Amino acid sequence: MHFAANIEVGEGEKAPGAFYENNVAGTLNVVRAMLDLGLQNFIFSSTCAIYGDPESLPLVEDMPKRPVSVYGRSKLMVETILEDLSRAEGLRYAALRYFNAAGADLDGEVGEEHDPETHLIPNAIKAAAGIGQGMKLFGDDYPTPDGTCIRDYIHIADLVSAHILAAEHINATGESLQLNLGTGNGFTVKQVLDAVERAVGNPVPVEIGPRRPGDAIALYADTSKSKAILNWVPEHSDMDTIVSSAWAFHKRVWSLD
Repeated sequence: MHFAANIEVGEGEKAPGAFYENNVAGTLNVVRAMLDLGLQNFIFSSTCAIYGDPESLPLVEDMPKRPVSVYGRSKLMVETILEDLSRAEGLRYAALRYFNAAGADLDGEVGEEHDPETHLIPNAIKAAAGIGQGMKLFGDDYPTPDGTCIRDYIHIADLVSAHILAAEHINATGESLQLNLGTGNGFTVKQVLDAVERAVGNPVPVEIGPRRPGDAIALYADTSKSKAILNWVPEHSDMDTIVSSAWAFHKRVWSLD
């Protein structure tokens, strides 16, 4: 299972070479080494960013792939490589197209603590808890109900179960897969901030900034294929569970109890 990648959209627009070197060349090196050792099964962390700004929603796996960011293009390149290696060299793979991975271990032991932190929910929690600075909201003029981007958030516990099921499936059947991993429900950034306020008990101080290059207006999944093939249904991905689990982790890390 290959998770390593450069993921921050804005950084990809500033330094595309680093993204392609790590996300594309780095992944190819891993797959080549794996095949050289006679290993054939590969689980790849892909992304809904490969779709770009879709003509319709929800996103279905066979829709056109028109990524609007370097990050999305790098992941689509890897999917193309995996498809070619599957045909020519017997690679069996699952490209799991994450929507927004979020939340923390339900026991509060494992969560997000990056430096610098770029993800919405941990940054919003930090801002609401008075740790660090207020967070920046990139654009409030999108054609959405409240002007902020819409995303589909999937709890990491549900992602874990999907990875296990995908590995079992390709091992049992030899069939390669390209699957959306989301919930089918979209939340605006402001709706996420409201959930953080409910969990932490404080408002989230926000600085409104311009739109960020490479950000799509709205992305949310059709998950019927992953449900049909893997018998996978998210169990922990309502927004309040996602945010409350992240808040429990951060309270422990920051000794706020």
